[in-house]
Amino acid sequence: MKRRHVLPAMAALAAMGVLTACSREPEAPPAPPIDRSQALQVLAAEGKGFAVGALMAANTVYVLFDPQCPHCAHLWEASQPLLKQARFVWLPVSILNAKSLPQGAAILGASDPAAAMAAHETSLLAGQGGTSASASVPAEVKAAIENNTRLLTRLGGEAVPFIVARDPQGGARTAGGAMATPQLASFIGLSGG
Repeated sequence: MKRRHVLPAMAALAAMGVLTACSREPEAPPAPPIDRSQALQVLAAEGKGFAVGALMAANTVYVLFDPQCPHCAHLWEASQPLLKQARFVWLPVSILNAKSLPQGAAILGASDPAAAMAAHETSLLAGQGGTSASASVPAEVKAAIENNTRLLTRLGGEAVPFIVARDPQGGARTAGGAMATPQLASFIGLSGG
């Protein structure tokens, strides 16, 4: 009997616009923002990615990228001429679509992540969608990519690629978006590109 009364009441509330959406349980409070002066240290300690370039370089540059982002692919290409002078650490995030996480996991899990990234970005820029990747992602790799995504948010990044480099005063500078090689060289503190 109660059911007959509940359904008309819900229909009336819906008609009035009271029931307009469903919501999920509240998530845990967001982690605090990362102070720019600590950005490089936090990424080094908490980020999960792969490094390319000069191992002993004075310049370590962190790039948070989404495998489905063509701008990230362009930044990857722009960074290649700088690899003898700088070290780039590429940290996959998952913000664009369902392919982002599996492709990031495939790149991280490759025996040669740099070669996997190069092949992936070439495929992506050719309009072929990037690396084929299994939707089954190991839990620890999924957690690492999700953590990278949270780091992007905590850094104030709203888009990818998101670049974090040392500024001349010893802190960090950040930039969102792709750059051509000369602009990237200047941004990360190199004299040429």
